[in-house]
Formats: sequence, C-alpha cells, structure tokens
Amino acid sequence: MLEKLRKTLVDSYVGAIALGYLLAQGILSFVGIFSSPASGWLTRHELRALTERIAPSSSWPLGYYAMPELIRSIVLLLVWYLLFRWLFFNPFETSASTPAPTPSVPD
Repeated sequence: MLEKLRKTLVDSYVGAIALGYLLAQGILSFVGIFSSPASGWLTRHELRALTERIAPSSSWPLGYYAMPELIRSIVLLLVWYLLFRWLFFNPFETSASTPAPTPSVPD
C-alpha cells in the first residue's frame, strides 16, 4: 500500500509540491531563529520604555526566543529529508509476473 501511495505521489507531482512547501517552511523557521529574538527584544524594550521600569534582564534573549524556532526548523528539515529520500531515491519495485521477451536476431 505504501508503494502504491509513493508511486502516486511521484507520478502526480503532489509529492514534489508538498516537499517544496515543507522545505520552504523549514527555511522560514531557520530564518525565524534570527528574527524571533530580535522581535522579542524590541518588544521588551518598547514595553520597558512605556512602563518606565527597568526589566531584570536587558540582555539579548537569543536562547529563549530562538530555541523553539531552532527545534521547529530541525524537525521540518528532517521530515523533508526523509520524505525526499523515500519518494525519489528508492527505485520502484517492478512486478515480475511475466518475463520480457528477448528479441531474436536473424542470422
């Protein structure tokens, strides 16, 4: 059943479109590793300016904001790689019910 699903996904290009979407999501999550800490820091900085209180930590929150994006990016790219290998690098099994006729060459 999985072989039939795999063949259908490859032949109808649905698998290629899904893999492209999954790769794009993985790349966007990777970019989010760098943009999420910046947006979190800016948000905290603006909130601190509005309340005129000093927050306990004014350091760059790289680990706090980047870890969920890093984990999401790794998981998405790993799933993309596994699906890509399963769909396009394994040869299809051919049914050997009848052998192919060999052409005869006249002498």
